[in-house]
Amino acid sequence: MLGEHRFEWSDLSQHPPISPPEETGRTFQVNSALKAVYYARQLGTAALADDSGLEVDALDGKPGVHSARWAEINGAGQGDQDNNRLLLRQLEGVPADRRTARFVCSLTLADKDGQVLLTAVDRMEGRILESERGRNGFGYDPLFLVESLGVTTAELEPSQKHRISHRGKALQRMRQLIDGLGDREIAGL
Repeated sequence: MLGEHRFEWSDLSQHPPISPPEETGRTFQVNSALKAVYYARQLGTAALADDSGLEVDALDGKPGVHSARWAEINGAGQGDQDNNRLLLRQLEGVPADRRTARFVCSLTLADKDGQVLLTAVDRMEGRILESERGRNGFGYDPLFLVESLGVTTAELEPSQKHRISHRGKALQRMRQLIDGLGDREIAGL
């Protein structure tokens, strides 16, 4: 999605093991920047980092940056199933029209010296259901209804999800931004 014709991409599994940075930011944008800068400096190469999660309006934007660890930080277990159970308990009694939510993805590209070059943020709006539906995806996908399609993100085929998801749209935006870089900026990657 980011243009293999122009750059060679790798992921962390293709590098020596590195301890992850502490994600201390209060926003997805701050955390994606922290990670991109950290990995760029540790590896001496350009780095693209993601931070994403779920914001639920009835919970004042929570779980937010704590989405992956929501149950754990609330003493309600660990992992996707526990996160989903806790979210359902927290929304118990909240009417459907007040269960609005969004997935948010922030991507940050830092050059090999750890200077932030680009940031792309996108969202996917929806609503949290009262029970899970679908077997695809992960995390909160079985609870997240894409109202315009009438299906959860766990009911979408992966290719369909990539086109409309917060991460898919942020990657498309990042590709546009990368394509707009000049020769000088590209040389720094």
